[in-house]
Amino acid sequence: MWEFSINLSSSKSNLAASIFNALREQLSQFKAIVARSDSAKFINIVIAVPAQHRADAEIVLLKTITLAICNTFKQEFLDRHLFLPKQDEIGITAFKKALINFDKETDYFLISKALNFNEFLYLESFYQFKLVRLREKWSELVCLANQNRDYLISTEAFNDLLKFLIDNLDICKDEIDVFEEDDGRYCICDDGKKCEILGDSAMVSSLIDLSPQKINFYYKNQNHATELLKIIFDRRLNLRSSKIMREQNISNISHLHR
Repeated sequence: MWEFSINLSSSKSNLAASIFNALREQLSQFKAIVARSDSAKFINIVIAVPAQHRADAEIVLLKTITLAICNTFKQEFLDRHLFLPKQDEIGITAFKKALINFDKETDYFLISKALNFNEFLYLESFYQFKLVRLREKWSELVCLANQNRDYLISTEAFNDLLKFLIDNLDICKDEIDVFEEDDGRYCICDDGKKCEILGDSAMVSSLIDLSPQKINFYYKNQNHATELLKIIFDRRLNLRSSKIMREQNISNISHLHR
């Protein structure tokens, strides 16, 4: 058996849970054992796989660790160092999400270059001491945004920059369907599979993460979220009124029964 462990501080409980669940799900096909132990100060995640599946396990570990750093650690970095002018919550969240996904391939490369799979990995120490160049890269992007803070006071200028960032993200999905629920929240369907029900801000963030070529958006009432999506996704957004579609369906059914 090949064994490997990931150590995090106890303050990273949510991240540890995400890593643990991802590893347990993705490594199950390789007959892996994934265990977690918690102490007062640390959380330890241990995996054990048959030796012949070590290479497969390393690929899964690389992806999981990279996503953790590029999402959770980069979000914390932006929250600490990015000083944007006052905008609405949805816009600020979308802007940070666009920065998280911007030039993601280079982030992945820098992490994978520094990462090696010995017996254990102290994730926070690895981030702090081995990924200096990665944080320097993030700092350059944050400094550029902070230096243009006065320009970004304008909502139009802010949205223009947000659209520029999103236009330069790699396309990850061909087509996504979004349905507005009766309670005003949203359901995103990816390849026919429904995700959890999301609020305005989380829905916009998820679409930025998915970065689809085409979005079929079925809404009941237009609001700030739909208006923002029309700006930042532009021609990729296919906005359809659920009310109009329902009236058309009723009309078609009535016509058939005449």
